[in-house]
Amino acid sequence: MKGNTAMRVFALLPFAAALAACGARTELQPAPGAQLPVAPYGATEQPTADKLLLPEVQAEPERSVELRKRSEQREDDPFDLPPQN
Repeated sequence: MKGNTAMRVFALLPFAAALAACGARTELQPAPGAQLPVAPYGATEQPTADKLLLPEVQAEPERSVELRKRSEQREDDPFDLPPQN
């Protein structure tokens, strides 16, 4: 039993080290010899690597609808038409 437990610890050690390394965050820089993309047309400055990683509003819209807390009567929908035969 003791040897089996030690074997499990040694088997999980690389995974634990890799998981711990995921938390290391440093300033993002382009690879050596590479440059950031050119500034978009009309932009006054070139975006940084961190700014390029942020999603645009259209890619991640905010919720604008309040969730229902109780049943309510549905309003008439003029576009809810029966199927055409």
